[in-house]
Amino acid sequence: MNTIIYLIRHGDSPKTGEVERLRGLSEKGQADAERVTELLKDEGIDVFVSSPYKRAVLTIEELASLSGKDVLLYEELKERMFSSGVNRMADAELYPLLEKSFKDPHYSLPGAESNAGCQVRAVEVIKELLSRYQGRKIAVGTHGAVMTLILQHFDERVGLDFLLGTSKPDIYKLTFDGEELIEIKRLWDPVPRTS
Repeated sequence: MNTIIYLIRHGDSPKTGEVERLRGLSEKGQADAERVTELLKDEGIDVFVSSPYKRAVLTIEELASLSGKDVLLYEELKERMFSSGVNRMADAELYPLLEKSFKDPHYSLPGAESNAGCQVRAVEVIKELLSRYQGRKIAVGTHGAVMTLILQHFDERVGLDFLLGTSKPDIYKLTFDGEELIEIKRLWDPVPRTS
């Protein structure tokens, strides 16, 4: 029996100097979290796990609550530590860092984390979930870089172009046979259709 993992990238978050871990959702992010709930409420998800970062939890919290479940927090699913500081890195600094990091997975700023290090810790959780909840459906509240690095572990074609093509939020449905990824399907439409 296949195991399904829904990787759910968090919704839009205010780009303030606030501590990364505590940034919540913008108005758009909150509205999109409601769309995430609407889109996935009939999927029959059994387990909800998330990065401990507030914006990731808030994106799936309503969906978990509607399913009568708690959100289990995994520190290892937190966003990649791009710098040694606790505040958000400016986009102008982040994009060149991402380019270097995807060319050299072991590259990082002093005191920060590399793509390789981030990937190891996040994939370890995914493998644990695949083993513990085999044959079930699992929602994972996550971040753009972490989501990309998880997917890259299972499909080496995934890289920086994939990351830059994602949206906030975003949803990828992964179908596994054991630890083998057999299908990736994007469920999120960044431009909602109006009827």
